[in-house]
Amino acid sequence: MTKRKVSDAVIRRLPKYYRYLDELHENGITRISSHQLADEMGFTASQIRQDLNCFGGFGQQGYGYGVEKLRSEISAILGLQDMRGAILIGAGNLGRALLGNFDFESCGFRMLAAFDVASEVVGKKVNGVDVLALDSLDEFIKAHSAELAVLTMPGDETREIAKRLEALGVKGVWNFTSRELRADETNMCVETVHFTESLMALCYKVNEEGKA
Repeated sequence: MTKRKVSDAVIRRLPKYYRYLDELHENGITRISSHQLADEMGFTASQIRQDLNCFGGFGQQGYGYGVEKLRSEISAILGLQDMRGAILIGAGNLGRALLGNFDFESCGFRMLAAFDVASEVVGKKVNGVDVLALDSLDEFIKAHSAELAVLTMPGDETREIAKRLEALGVKGVWNFTSRELRADETNMCVETVHFTESLMALCYKVNEEGKA
């Protein structure tokens, strides 16, 4: 793999490639061409080749791509096999839903613990994950290797918690709060998920379809 700067657009397509290749692998498909990938995924063959060439290519002229090899290469590029430690802050309805239903390990993270301030959830387990008091956050992170924090607490606490996490050495935040974390507010890697924005965009598309 090269060390060249890779665009955000390419990075965001990599998980899509991995997910589709994983499905092919599960179905016993051993090889596929860039044109077949393009037809199935809605990209162009040229775009797929350019994306993969950012990391070395991996295809063979006249053969295409070995599904398992390419799947493994993309897994390594994404760092899915490293299994970094993660914590969750905010064990309310959304936090408990993520702990109970989301497969963090398939995405390269092992959930170490969750944190909350509510006495009714602190001291309990959710899908085998201990919910600890937020007051113990600093001590816990210093004693364990936690590189990711999942934020599902109220939005008005986001900035303060982010500063605290950054000072403790956390490298990335998966932000489900209503508050954006701007690049000038933190040096951590941040991915923000806004359910309302996604649903509003869908509402627009449905509305426009109705006008056709």
